[in-house]
Amino acid sequence: MRSEIEHHKNLESTLREVRDLLERQALVSRLVERQESPRQEIVQSLLARQHEAELEKKLNKLHPADAAFVLEGLPQGQRLTAWRLVDRELHGAILLELSAPVRASLVTLLDEPQLAALGQQMESEDFAGLIQQLPQDMVSRILSRLDSRERTEVRSILAFPAGSVGSLMQLDVVSLYADSTLEQGIATLRQRQNLPEQLTAVSVVDRNNVLLGVLTLDRLIVGAGDTTIGAVMNTAPVFFFTDDRVDDAATAFERYDLISAPVVNLHRQVVGWLAVDAVLDYVKQDSFKQSLSQVGLSEDEDMFAPIWSSGRKRWVWLGLNLLTAFVASRVVGAFEGSISQLAALAALMPIVASIGGNTGNQTAALVIRGLALAKLDGRNLQFLLRKELSIGLMNGALWGAAMGACTLLLYGSLPLAAVMAAAMLLNMLLGALVGVLCPAALHWRGRDPVMGSSILLTAPTDSLGFLIFLGLATLVLL
Repeated sequence: MRSEIEHHKNLESTLREVRDLLERQALVSRLVERQESPRQEIVQSLLARQHEAELEKKLNKLHPADAAFVLEGLPQGQRLTAWRLVDRELHGAILLELSAPVRASLVTLLDEPQLAALGQQMESEDFAGLIQQLPQDMVSRILSRLDSRERTEVRSILAFPAGSVGSLMQLDVVSLYADSTLEQGIATLRQRQNLPEQLTAVSVVDRNNVLLGVLTLDRLIVGAGDTTIGAVMNTAPVFFFTDDRVDDAATAFERYDLISAPVVNLHRQVVGWLAVDAVLDYVKQDSFKQSLSQVGLSEDEDMFAPIWSSGRKRWVWLGLNLLTAFVASRVVGAFEGSISQLAALAALMPIVASIGGNTGNQTAALVIRGLALAKLDGRNLQFLLRKELSIGLMNGALWGAAMGACTLLLYGSLPLAAVMAAAMLLNMLLGALVGVLCPAALHWRGRDPVMGSSILLTAPTDSLGFLIFLGLATLVLL
């Protein structure tokens, strides 16, 4: 843990140094441009080369993941300058480590011959992930520059929809025949000269390439050489079909502590294998996407993107938020007379709305997780709804009574305290109800239940929370 912390500190230090060099280069360029000297261009060129050489040396000695960290931490203009100084041999490895929005912005800077060269250097599945966001006509031209085997492999990966196991699987299949001996299996693997890094078990197939089981490398090595592979293989392996969801695969990897698993087609023929690092990268990216979606941001949001590009992506959800806030204000406005007669209502009503929103967000988070893990469907939704309403009733009674007591102490009015307690109880029930139904309805309509969930929950809990509290206050107190 200590070494990891120290490494992160070193990375932050490297990022600061790169920023300083870029800013110093820009400053020197501006100063030289202001001077009227016949040697101005020569001086400017020498200074620029000096800074570029220092930057180039610093960037190209970094690990690809560390270089990606530095690039993501730079504003867009500086990022492009730094990217042009990175050796072309490192482009592919660094691009794979970058977040999706940053990668997309840098890939567009590469011309078709450069991208085709990356396709010849990288694994087919990695290259497919790199070019899948490019225009289709450009992808076709790039693929035409690859040899037939690479082109076929990349196209087969691109044919699988995003989020499927097929889109993430490795094509470099390692398989052995069940009727071979362990000694023959070892000889077969030696002929390959190298094995994939994450591979801990090989697929065992029949002569038609149909999956029969898996054999771990340790059993292969330590077993008696004349033993058949079929006799010692695991005949009930965890495997995935190409069209399985990666979310389901991630759950299986966690449940069974998998490092790798075979991938088969509909005929159960082995066509690839899935590695834990690909699953973890997907889960990390999906988690980041969900954290942005909850507040109405898209996954391609780049922290250092141009102002116009970033701003217009937020218009829809800001407009929706403004609309819900306007509705809430009209609800409050309808009770201006009540508020003017009893000023305590203005001080207390934000508490009611806040507690309802909090309850709704807690419930929605639980429902979204249940949907993501495929643990929630139409059969158990009613049970979950009853459970959450019961929790809302219990917590509403508890904290409503507590807030009612505080209201009584502050304002000395028993009717006002009763209104506060009742409003707290009702709005927490409302929050639980909306927290279950809102993401569930989005999911069954084919929408992402995470997208803008916090904004969609705010509307009913605020507006109806104000309506409940002020309505009760008007009926009871005035």
